[in-house]
Amino acid sequence: MKKIKIGQIGICHEHASAKIGALRKLPDTYEIVGVVDDRHTTAARFAGDNLDPYKGLAWMTEEELFATPGLEAVIVETPNLDLVPAALRCLERGLHMHMDKPAGDDLALFDRLLAGCQEKRLALQLGYMLRTNPPLMLCQHAVRKGWLGDVFQIQADMNHNYGGEAYPGYMANFTGGIMYNLGCHPIDWVVSLLGRPDNVTAFPKAMPGVAANINTNGLAVIEYPHANVTVRACSNAVDGIKQRRLTVCGTKGTFDLCPLENYDGNPMQATLILTEDNERYDAGTHTVEFEGMTDRYVAQMQELAQVIRGEIETPYSYDHDRLVHEVVLAASGYTDWE
Repeated sequence: MKKIKIGQIGICHEHASAKIGALRKLPDTYEIVGVVDDRHTTAARFAGDNLDPYKGLAWMTEEELFATPGLEAVIVETPNLDLVPAALRCLERGLHMHMDKPAGDDLALFDRLLAGCQEKRLALQLGYMLRTNPPLMLCQHAVRKGWLGDVFQIQADMNHNYGGEAYPGYMANFTGGIMYNLGCHPIDWVVSLLGRPDNVTAFPKAMPGVAANINTNGLAVIEYPHANVTVRACSNAVDGIKQRRLTVCGTKGTFDLCPLENYDGNPMQATLILTEDNERYDAGTHTVEFEGMTDRYVAQMQELAQVIRGEIETPYSYDHDRLVHEVVLAASGYTDWE
């Protein structure tokens, strides 16, 4: 099958190097035509100085990338506040996109991007990394099939401890702080499961020793008719990434996963507790093991190729992505929920 010609705009997003790494693992699917270096940006960034992941690839200007014959798609990996403007330039050229998260701090500008992509029937895949997480996909299946009954509580922790002393200074550039930067991942997952909430309330805090106006210890409460969802994200949790957790409680069962991800090749385990038999599991407590993984983005890039080729419909609609960002902005203190 003909390879999809693709380029990457930006190396300064925290996920940029991993995205190019995922593309390079799919040489039969993608032809990487070049990378645009955006280190000249004045936008806040926390990555982009390690060029090793891009060895052997062509460096080019954005204009040169857009002028590449046969270019079909672009990975947009600029700093957070540059993402939507860069994606709008791709939209003008009629290019399919994977755009990293979160979708800026201007909902109206994001609306313009969504409307343009819908009008031109362009793929716009958002970089929410939990979408293709196998244990969480099982949990979604369990909820949609009714295995857990009616969901009444979800607890999600998206903590880390990798930012060091520089991280609070980085978070100071965003009103929403760490909830905006990391809490968006479980919010995307929750909204895909439960839809539009009744209310969203932000409780931004600073970690000890950090200026009070910098949200490095965020909590958001997302309310549904019969369910409360808490999303937590803090920047200095001891062994934080390994303590990331998702617990979903329903009237007929509970799903619990900790850590959320494991990309060192070792197996992952989730706990599934059921009060009733279903087509796959008997009532009782199950430890469900998943094969080890080494990359969180390859599955996303494979899915993007299928959407571009028309083999599948996008699993996440423009309306979903719009709603997610509306919730993210409210959960991180940018806006009040309406």
